[in-house]
Amino acid sequence: MPDSRRSNRGPSAAAENRAALIAAAREVFASAGYNAPLSAVARAAGVGQGSLYRHFPDRISLAMAVFEDGVTQLEALAAEPGATLDDVLALITEQTIDSTAFIDMVTTPPTDPDPRVLEVRDRVANLLAGMLPAARRAGAVRDDVTAEDLVLVIGMVAGVLAKTPAPRRRVVAGQAWRLLRKGMAP
Repeated sequence: MPDSRRSNRGPSAAAENRAALIAAAREVFASAGYNAPLSAVARAAGVGQGSLYRHFPDRISLAMAVFEDGVTQLEALAAEPGATLDDVLALITEQTIDSTAFIDMVTTPPTDPDPRVLEVRDRVANLLAGMLPAARRAGAVRDDVTAEDLVLVIGMVAGVLAKTPAPRRRVVAGQAWRLLRKGMAP
């Protein structure tokens, strides 16, 4: 069986290998979840595990690189004039449909929380907190709904989607949000 790894081109391939690892991790995490074997990521990227660990010393470092784009997209959307909490929740839902791994990582309280995960979780919670006042004024959510409530709700939707076959995730997400919005409505 031929070896699918690229030939070792030394330091000149570092940026290309890093990009390949991030792209592969995005695919592997999307299909097999956050706890997928890192060897599968290295294999999918066409590099050895040594290269993976040179770029990303642990699973969280790799996940942070993969999911940074998603958080940046959320922050950019929230900063747009006229963006609503519903817009942000819709983007989070789309990201969850594509890969439940990120939401699992951010919404599941770890037994020994890594400060990097907490920082990303706080970024998402702060973004949601910033959207809440306008959502309350618009009558979209009750006054007692907090950013922590929204993080919990997002985790609930992600939990359902993680157990749903990919082709049905969009429909199931819509059903879950319809039910959850009734519970958050004034």
